Amino acid sequence: MACEAIDEFLNEPMVLPIGGRRYTIPPPSADTGVRVQRLMRAAATAVNGGDVNTELLGDTDEEALYRDLLGTAYDTMRADHVNFPALKAAAQAVMTWITHDRATAERVWAAGGDPNRLTPPNRLQRRSGGANTTPHPGSTSGTSTRPARARARKRRR
Repeated sequence: MACEAIDEFLNEPMVLPIGGRRYTIPPPSADTGVRVQRLMRAAATAVNGGDVNTELLGDTDEEALYRDLLGTAYDTMRADHVNFPALKAAAQAVMTWITHDRATAERVWAAGGDPNRLTPPNRLQRRSGGANTTPHPGSTSGTSTRPARARARKRRR
């Protein structure tokens, strides 16, 4: 079986609304994707106390990273005087697109670019943090009834 071309599916841009405008973010280049993956691995290593190349995590290259992440939309956003929190949220959404997937990136965007504000995708996960293994109580009124056999025994006495 021959593989089908996936270009159309993978080249779909992300469109982010900011200040009444819609900015089209093209899919990141392979170089940008590899760079972001390397950055995320280094950041995770640093968080876990490992040794990291500090040049890789330095912020001297932050503008270049944002430009690479946002593509042609970067210059348009700057010309439109998009504020930094919105620019940063857009860059964070694209980084999430690279490191996870489009659906997660859209959730990060909806959370204002802050992955810490993400809510689980459905109600059950929000309530339980995952699979729900706790049995539901029959009644929450605070009263209980004796089982039918115990009531029948009491009547026989």
